[in-house]
Amino acid sequence: MRRSLAVLCSATTLALAACVNPQVRAAREATEAQAPATTTAVGASARADLRDLQGALVGTATLQQTAHGVLVTADIANLPPGTHAIHFHAVGRCEPPFQTAGGHFNPNARQHGIRNEMGHHAGDLPNIHVPASGTARIDMISRDVSLGTTGNGLLDADGTSLVVHALADDYRTDPSGASGDRIACGVVAR
Repeated sequence: MRRSLAVLCSATTLALAACVNPQVRAAREATEAQAPATTTAVGASARADLRDLQGALVGTATLQQTAHGVLVTADIANLPPGTHAIHFHAVGRCEPPFQTAGGHFNPNARQHGIRNEMGHHAGDLPNIHVPASGTARIDMISRDVSLGTTGNGLLDADGTSLVVHALADDYRTDPSGASGDRIACGVVAR
């Protein structure tokens, strides 16, 4: 009985091993070897000083790399009350009217919006809500970016910017969620 059980277990193991296609295994191992390793250390940080169209400081955002993405914390003041879109933009330049910041940070060439079947940009973030006082604290995490210098890294060769828009993001309309003019901008830097 023991011998039959041992033969059966051995035959099952060999049959399962034969099911693994060596070409599939080699392709998977090659893909894993080519995938860029995350070199951004948990705890790495950056910041963006947000300035309005007149150059006045309206907020400071701190960014911290976590094991689950980039934690964005910002204190803002003197922004118009209401709901505003906020996005990472593809270029680290903030010259009014902030068109120099380029389009949304989009290393994966997707369409805009978390409600868009063809989306979303890595730079898409949830709307922020500014009360009548014009001051607010923002805490959010972006799982789509890192504080690295390649791939989805915000600190790539031409940098990135954090931009606040005049209107709310509709989370669907490409390329910018119908979010209106850019009213504040800060270059993301270490």
